[in-house]
Order: sequence, then structure tokens, then C-alpha cells
Amino acid sequence: MRLALASAVLGAGTFGFRFAGPLLKARVRLSPRVERAMGVAVVVLLAALVATAALTEGHHFAGPARPAGVAVGALLAWRRAPFALVVVAAAATAAGLRLLGLP
Repeated sequence: MRLALASAVLGAGTFGFRFAGPLLKARVRLSPRVERAMGVAVVVLLAALVATAALTEGHHFAGPARPAGVAVGALLAWRRAPFALVVVAAAATAAGLRLLGLP
């Protein structure tokens, strides 16, 4: 029962946040400086998420294979390769390095 109530509250909160954005956009004006800072904050948060996922497993370093795969994928994405190629090349790089004995 508590799990269902918690799920309903979290769902309603998520919906409220998503619904409030378009409603408040016309009412709330941010300075150009704050808008630029928000844009930079998004990039920094996504970079931190990628770095954490690429470099750690649990609370320890994931080993060189995963970061190498992410680096290959990032390079291909930067060069605007097709998404399927990016994913396959990143996975193949990590798998190949693990096959060679790297963690």
C-alpha cells in the first residue's frame, strides 16, 4: 500500500514539474546571464553523468576498457557517424579490450 502511494505521489510530482514548465515560461523571465548559465549547467551535468557512468562501477574504477569504448563512441559521435555505428563501435572496443584481458 505504501509503495503504491509513494509511486502515485512521485508520479503526480513529476507530472506537476513537467506541466509547470510550459505554464510558467510565459510568466517568468530570466536574464540573459542566467539563461547562459543554465545552458552551461546542462552541459556540465551531462558531462558529469557520462564521466561517472564511464569511469566507475559501483564505488571503484571500472578499468580501462569501458572508458576506451566511451572515447571511441564519443569520437564517432563528434564526427557525426550514424548512431548504430557509434554504439556498435563503442561496444566492440570495450569487448575487444576485455577479450585481451583488460578489465
